[in-house]
Amino acid sequence: MSGRALTFLMFLAFIGITLGITLWARANTRGATDFYAGGRVFSGPQNGIALAGDYMSAASFLGIAGLIALSGYDGFLYSVGFLVAWLLTLLLVELMRNAGRFTMADVLAYRMRQPPVRTAAAISTVTVSVFYLLAQMVGAGALVSLLLGIRPGETFLGMSAGVAQVMTIIAVGALMIFYVMFGGMKATTWVQIIKAVLLLGGAAVLSLLVLARFGFDPSTLLASAAHSSGHGEAFLRPGLKYAQDVPGDPGQTIVNKLDLISLALALILGTAGLPHIITRFFTVPDARAARTSVNWAIGLVGVFYLMTIALGFGASALVGHDAIVAQDPAGNTAAPQLARAIGQHFWGDLGGDLLLAFIAAVAFATILAVVSGLVLASSTSLAHDFFGHVLMLGRPRESQEVAVARFAALVIGTLAIVLAVIAKNLNVAFLVALAFAMAAAANLPAITLSLFWRRFNTRGVVAGIYGGLVSSLVLVFLSPVVSGKIDPVTGASQSLFPAGVDFHVFPMENPGLVSIPFGFLCAVLGTLLSDEEPDEERHDDLSVRALTGAGSV
Repeated sequence: MSGRALTFLMFLAFIGITLGITLWARANTRGATDFYAGGRVFSGPQNGIALAGDYMSAASFLGIAGLIALSGYDGFLYSVGFLVAWLLTLLLVELMRNAGRFTMADVLAYRMRQPPVRTAAAISTVTVSVFYLLAQMVGAGALVSLLLGIRPGETFLGMSAGVAQVMTIIAVGALMIFYVMFGGMKATTWVQIIKAVLLLGGAAVLSLLVLARFGFDPSTLLASAAHSSGHGEAFLRPGLKYAQDVPGDPGQTIVNKLDLISLALALILGTAGLPHIITRFFTVPDARAARTSVNWAIGLVGVFYLMTIALGFGASALVGHDAIVAQDPAGNTAAPQLARAIGQHFWGDLGGDLLLAFIAAVAFATILAVVSGLVLASSTSLAHDFFGHVLMLGRPRESQEVAVARFAALVIGTLAIVLAVIAKNLNVAFLVALAFAMAAAANLPAITLSLFWRRFNTRGVVAGIYGGLVSSLVLVFLSPVVSGKIDPVTGASQSLFPAGVDFHVFPMENPGLVSIPFGFLCAVLGTLLSDEEPDEERHDDLSVRALTGAGSV
């Protein structure tokens, strides 16, 4: 049996298992608490594993391994940023869990006027989630085509590479809609738990095999990786990809270094504001379980990102720079290529095909789990915040709200499929960083000030959310990501727009360094320029609830 046939069969096996879980969850989902929060029956360790599964996206598994394989030391900076982000999340998670019920807006609107705050929170949730979702969907189409070995001029099951990419996007979209509409949070959580176990298991097997290949001597692995990279010792030092020094151009050198700081800020501060991460903390019965969830997530995510070092450097050493770039210039298939190479080394062609099929199926599971969480967060916010508290004035029937959530999942999922098909040929890797930047600039100021600033009011929340969202979008649109970035060697465009189109005025590719302080500034100015009197009694109630858990659900 060929490698891609094995891969396809493993895809089908995972889909069959998750569809069975969804049908079971549908039979055990009876109300809003079940649909939005899984009945709050998940233990701290279970939710921690699901959190790790939610957080370790395909970008984490394949993207970071590829970055390390092609950029060495600099590729590991993403891993550091993602891991450090959990420290801030640990600080806020218990307060959020105590103060909220289903969504971020439950915390923000507790002592504010409900309609404008919940509307702003719903818009922010959907915007951040859709950008993140779009990146995952487009990546899924390209990735699965590559993992099945479908290249231009080749076919699989009668499909060309382009058709396979579109069909993959549609299939991923249809599955995520099914998981959310019929299984809600229970199905999504179990899919994420299974995916996390598979991902950690697969990464551990690959890491051990790579280390065994080099006699469990990391120095030998690093030396071999540096030799095969084509960059020599520079491969093991900072500056190969980020914060590059530009001889004769001190201005661009400063911009490059600021851009790295901007990216780091977005990654570190954005996690605590990601909607699909926030909603996950409402699935546990109490604040202690929420804290345990984060501890488990930190441990699992930390171990995983340590393993990406072995995966990335192992791919560089055993597959080689040229072979990685030949299959995918971005390096997203470095881990699957490593699986084939290391499997062939120990067990021959059959071992290589089996290990490749398993890692490819894990990558597919990773994509499905993350997109389901994103769709669920968006549909929950639209149904609970906008429909339930804005349109129905906080008095909807529970069955109505759940029905709207299911319909919203269908609409958002369909929209994501259409946008991903349209954007399937674009380089949308920047959308992940943009989603983190928007979460940090729009959601984090509102969350932090709602919990800790007594004077904070409705206008401050609304100004902070919209200011952070709009500034992030505008700065990216006016950055080299969209226009004006040219490859100095080939002259080809590295932006969304083709060469010759250049309207960028913002020099950095990552907006966080500007948009995050701007979001906080908008929130503070909105509050100070408003004549609205804060509800101090409600603030005291919120503080007691957040700090002690008294009155929390």
